[in-house]
Amino acid sequence: MALSYQKEDGSDLQLVAKIDNANIVLHLLKTISFRETATVCASANGLKVTVEEGKTLQANAFIQAEFFQDYHIKEEVLTFKINLWVLVECLSIFGSRSSPGMSAALKLMYNGHGSPLVLLLEEGGAVTDCKIVTRDACESLDFNFSSDRVVNKLIMRSECLREVFSELDQSSAFLSFHITTSPANLRLSTSGNYGVVQTDIPGDSEMIETFKCSSATSHSYRMSLLHTTFKALAAAQKVSLRVDERGFMCLQFMIKAEGNEIAFVEFFCCPEEELMD
Repeated sequence: MALSYQKEDGSDLQLVAKIDNANIVLHLLKTISFRETATVCASANGLKVTVEEGKTLQANAFIQAEFFQDYHIKEEVLTFKINLWVLVECLSIFGSRSSPGMSAALKLMYNGHGSPLVLLLEEGGAVTDCKIVTRDACESLDFNFSSDRVVNKLIMRSECLREVFSELDQSSAFLSFHITTSPANLRLSTSGNYGVVQTDIPGDSEMIETFKCSSATSHSYRMSLLHTTFKALAAAQKVSLRVDERGFMCLQFMIKAEGNEIAFVEFFCCPEEELMD
């Protein structure tokens, strides 16, 4: 990618990242674009883009440093807020005009507090320059979700969960997850215009790779919150579902991006009991 950018005074930028296929970044950001504003956290490990729904839901898309052909950061951590919808729109500039098998190259630059996020997109010799205003980032929600508090962990093929979600009553305000040990089973149930609808997925199903349950649990979550995960679910190959002792749920989606890179998008969701409290 023959793109270059330098401040007029010649000083180095705080963050520079280059990738030959901008669609990888675009693909991941679209899965969490259910809100306008996102927080970007850059570190040596790469970029974490966070979107939140009040105090009830948090989504994180991870774009590892290894995805980029060139990745340099001068600070230990850089954080800023940005309009995610504008960022997605900028990354989509060449999308409708791209020839089959072609994708735009991207150079992403940021020079710290108060600076815009600069995007340089190049495809077939055509270059587009985008500058997006950034704001100071507020502290993100901390769901205090730790592995030592997890009581249920399931890893399954994504098509299994997609099929189940499509069969549930979407008029229901809540979706309940019941996980039991004897027998090992995941039951999803709704109660809406069509009465009670429930689907069971046995722990020994070929769709489930891992089923660990140290304690039977039953928790409900707002259907509107779970709807925000559907784009990630549609793009994922596998899904990890974890529930901690408080009923907080983490859905982690393994997504194979273009070029066979493996990326992860995760959602933390509060149970209805917590919302009522």
